Amino acid sequence: MQNNPESYIAEQRLNPNRAMHGYFYRSPVVFELERDQILTRSWLFAGHVSQLPRAGDYFLFELAGESIIISRDETGEIQAQLNVCRHRGARVCEAKSGNTRTFVCPYHGWVYSLDGALKSAREMPELEKSKFGLLKPQLETFHGLIFVNCDPGAPSFLPELECIDDGISGHNLECAKVADHRTYQVNANWKLALENYLECYHCATAHRAYAKSHTLKAPYQEVASLNEAMMSRSQAATGISTLTLEVQRGFSDADSPGGGVEYSRYALYPGYLTGSEDGQPVAPLMGSYLGFDEGAGDFQMGPLTFMLGYPDHCVVYRFTPRSLTVTDMDVFWLVRADAQEGRDYDISSLTWLWDHTTKEDEYIILRNAAGVSSKFFEPGPLHQEYEMLNRKFVRWYLDRLGDGLSLAQSSGAGT
Repeated sequence: MQNNPESYIAEQRLNPNRAMHGYFYRSPVVFELERDQILTRSWLFAGHVSQLPRAGDYFLFELAGESIIISRDETGEIQAQLNVCRHRGARVCEAKSGNTRTFVCPYHGWVYSLDGALKSAREMPELEKSKFGLLKPQLETFHGLIFVNCDPGAPSFLPELECIDDGISGHNLECAKVADHRTYQVNANWKLALENYLECYHCATAHRAYAKSHTLKAPYQEVASLNEAMMSRSQAATGISTLTLEVQRGFSDADSPGGGVEYSRYALYPGYLTGSEDGQPVAPLMGSYLGFDEGAGDFQMGPLTFMLGYPDHCVVYRFTPRSLTVTDMDVFWLVRADAQEGRDYDISSLTWLWDHTTKEDEYIILRNAAGVSSKFFEPGPLHQEYEMLNRKFVRWYLDRLGDGLSLAQSSGAGT
């Protein structure tokens, strides 16, 4: 089966309750398929509107060799364009973030406006400039969260995102701000980082601080009474009536191949109000929250973006493949926009739990990457409860790769 993805996909489908074969983590052929069929055809979190407070502000979102400029134009609209000059392909924007009036290609001086339109092409007066603006991925903004998709034919993500509105709206994220953003680069395939996040089978052994406060580390029946008690007090404690509604429309259950959303709420252990080192509040209550119900909201938005919603802050996780063996784990901490650092929150206290947990994840993901690279690795059985989302991911992933191979083969047959 050397470098034959069809055979590995077929074999994996025959073993849906086992971990994935090491081939999927180490094959350059597979990574190119993923770039074409998954990474550039999925809805991905690019950032938050608070990162662009003024006209001319921009930042880059980079993914598997692609670069996307996210900017705010003169009218206040959020824009997205591919960072590829329409002349000979040079990157037109080099800084990771900043403020500018135009984007100027450093190679031949073509000038683009903040919305990507070509303003001038030096000494080419005959050029029809309207045909050579920067190419634009699709862009959607949901409660201040910015999502992009490089597939022009992908359906809108908003109808899916609206399915989790009941769980997310109380945070009033459009009126929040990014208090901190950190990138944890790990030398491992992106699927290892993602699969690690999807299961809490490892939480009790690898994340002692997290496991003291979050009941996801335990079998459901063991903490059922805590979850039931949290659900029963949630509305009275928070003032929000919709937090206990659940949505399961991720991966293969999604409305579109590149979308998918999930939402659920679960209890924290007694004495813990939020996701912090000691469980005590680390920022002012967000949005319409009136108090703490000793619970946390768990969100999935697209295949690579997740969020923990606590009453006083939110933590957005984004897994960004950079290459076959390098992945960025980006973490964004959101607080209400009028909160002031040093007065209302302390960065070290706000970030401690998920900074600590992510560094622990780096350690185990690196060891996972070394192990699946062994020619002697044989995939073992997935846990029926803890690794349920892993099974859903693998089924969706294999379908996406298989669809891509079928499309490539049919296109090749017609040439």
